[in-house]
Amino acid sequence: MLDPRRLMRAKLWARRPPSMRMVKLVFGAIALAALVLGIDYFGLWPDWAQADRVPRRLTPQPINAGS
Repeated sequence: MLDPRRLMRAKLWARRPPSMRMVKLVFGAIALAALVLGIDYFGLWPDWAQADRVPRRLTPQPINAGS
């Protein structure tokens, strides 16, 4: 369901829509992201540009106080 805040935002957007420049910018950013995802999906992205997986949490190592 739409809350009143969203309805007010839609009303303001209908009265003053974004400029064509802003629409082109948003669609350009979406197209660029889709292009990068497509290149990565087909395995054409170079190895040096791929990120390595890092563990989410680092487990603390026990401290040997006696040694």
